[in-house]
Amino acid sequence: MHYDLIVMGMGLAGLMAARTAAEANKKVLIIGKGMGCLTLFSNTIDVLGKIPEKTGLRDGLSQWIQDYPEHPYGKAGLEKVEEALSSFNSLFPPPYTFQSKNETNSLVPTGAGTFRPTYLIPSTMMRGIALKEKKTLVIGFKGYKDFYAQRLADLFKCRGVTLSLPETFQTEMTATALARLMEQSSIREFIGKEVKKQIRDEESIGFPAVLGANDPMGVRKDLEKKTGISVFEIPVLPPSIPGMRIFNRFKERLIQRGVTFLLGYSVSKATLKGKRCEGIEIVHPPVTTSYSADRYILATGRFIGGGLKADREWIFEPIFNLPVSQPESQEKWFGKSFFDEHPVHRGGIQTNPSLRPIDEAGEPLLENVWVAGTILAHHNSIEEKSREGIEIATGYWAAKCAMKQ
Repeated sequence: MHYDLIVMGMGLAGLMAARTAAEANKKVLIIGKGMGCLTLFSNTIDVLGKIPEKTGLRDGLSQWIQDYPEHPYGKAGLEKVEEALSSFNSLFPPPYTFQSKNETNSLVPTGAGTFRPTYLIPSTMMRGIALKEKKTLVIGFKGYKDFYAQRLADLFKCRGVTLSLPETFQTEMTATALARLMEQSSIREFIGKEVKKQIRDEESIGFPAVLGANDPMGVRKDLEKKTGISVFEIPVLPPSIPGMRIFNRFKERLIQRGVTFLLGYSVSKATLKGKRCEGIEIVHPPVTTSYSADRYILATGRFIGGGLKADREWIFEPIFNLPVSQPESQEKWFGKSFFDEHPVHRGGIQTNPSLRPIDEAGEPLLENVWVAGTILAHHNSIEEKSREGIEIATGYWAAKCAMKQ
C-alpha cells in the first residue's frame, strides 16, 4: 500500500509528525515496536531545564539557540518550537490540560523525593508545585512498591501514610493496576473514607500519579470531594501513567484522522534507489510486508528505542545506514567518572535546517527522508532536561518540511 508519509517510530516525535501530516490531510502510516519512552519517563513535558530560575521560556530558548545553533532547537528555530508546543497543547483541552506557571519552569515534586524543573505540567500535578512543608499528606498503598509514602514525607518534611486496600487487592500491585482501580467508584469511596480519617491540619494530599488512565481529572475531583482538601499527583517510577495518557490521546485523534497504526512492529529494511527511499519492509515471521510512500520520517530514538545500535567499535543507524556523529573511538564514549559529561550522549544523525540527513560535507544524503526526535545529534536531552521538547518540536518541524516537498 502507498502512503503520502510513513513515520518510523511511535514515540512523541513520531506521534507529533504523524499528527502534523494528518492535520494537512495526508495519508499517513506510523510504525513502532512500542510507545517510545512515553510510558517510561514522560510524566511532564521538559523543554529546557537549564533555563535560569525565573527566566521565561522564550528568552531562555532564544539564548540557547544563539549559543547552540546545531542543537535540534536551532534547526527548528524559536518560532517553530513555540508552534509545536501550541500544537501539542491543542490536543489536551480542559479539564485535563498541560500548563506552565508564568511561562517558565516550575519545580515539581517527584517519587524520588526531589524537586525537578519542568515546563508543561498535567493539570493533575499543578497543585504539587505549591507543596508546603507540614501541610501536605503523602498517600501510598500497601503492595505498591514504587512509591514509599513515609520516605517521601520525610524528604518533603511533611507526613506520609500507607493505606491498605480491601482484602481482594492485597497482592503486589503495579501502576497500571492501581490506575484501573482508581477508576472504580467503590475504590475511591473506600480511599476517600480512609484518607479522611488520617487528615490532621494538612491542606493538600499527594497521591502517586495513578489517578486513572482515562479520566484523571474526574478521579481527582471525586477524591477532593470525598476528602475535603486539595489533591495532586506525584510523578513515579516507570511505567508512567501520565505518559500512557499522552499516547492514548494521540492514538485516538490520529485514528479519527485516518492514520494507520502498526504497533508492535519495527522496520527491518529500507529500499533505496539513488538518493530516494522507494519503500520499507517489516518482517513478521514468516511474512515480510512492504510499504511505500512519497516521504519518510525517521523518529526511532536512540539506543532504548533501537534507533541507534552499537558494536564493540562503532555506533550505527540500522535502517538507512546513515552516518552517526560520534566520538572517534569507543574509549572516548564516556567520561572518567559517572558524573562527567559523556560524549556518547551527544551522538546522533546530523541534518540540515530542514532535518534532512547530511554527510560530513553538509550535503543531503536522501531527498525524501527527514529525521526527528532524540536520534538527532548535538544534544544531551537527559542533562538538558529537554527530551519531550526536542521530540515535539522536531517531530512537528520534520513533518512541516516533508509536506513542503
